[in-house]
Amino acid sequence: MPHPERISLQQIFLGLIAAFSFANAALADGDRRTPRAPLLPAYQQECASCHTAYPPGMLPAASWNRVMSNLNKHYGADASLDPATVNELSTWLAANAGTYKRVREEPPQDRLTLSAWFVGKHREVPAPAWKRPAVKSAANCAACHPQADKGDFNEHSIRIPL
Repeated sequence: MPHPERISLQQIFLGLIAAFSFANAALADGDRRTPRAPLLPAYQQECASCHTAYPPGMLPAASWNRVMSNLNKHYGADASLDPATVNELSTWLAANAGTYKRVREEPPQDRLTLSAWFVGKHREVPAPAWKRPAVKSAANCAACHPQADKGDFNEHSIRIPL
C-alpha cells in the first residue's frame, strides 16, 4: 500500500507530462510566448471580413480597448459595430489580451506591426518582400502564414510569396 505522503516517480513523471501537454496546448506554435485563445465567432465574422483576425494575445488590453473605442476611425476606415457586439468583442479581447513580457508594451498607434515583438520576429524579412503584390503590407499575415486564419503563426510553415 503506498504511503499517502509519498509521491512516486511515476506520479511525478505523469504530472510533468500532463503539465507539459497543457502548456503546449495553451501556447502558440513557433512563438511559445503567445497564448492561444480560440477565436470568438463574432470576432472572426466582424474582423476577418476585412483583415486577418489577429489573435488577441498579440496586443495588450489597453491597445485593444483603444481599438474597440475608435472603430469609427479604424485605421482609416469606419468599422463601427452595434453596442452589443462592441461589448462582446471588447470583453473577449480584454480577457485574452497579451500579458507576457513583450506584448505588455503598447505599440505605437496600437498597430501590432509596429510592436517590438513583431519587428523582432520579422527582422529577417527583406524589405522588398513587404512590397510584393501578394504581400502588400506587414498587416497581411495570411500572405506568409497560411494558417493565420486559425491563429497559427508557426515559423516552420512560413511561405513568403515570390
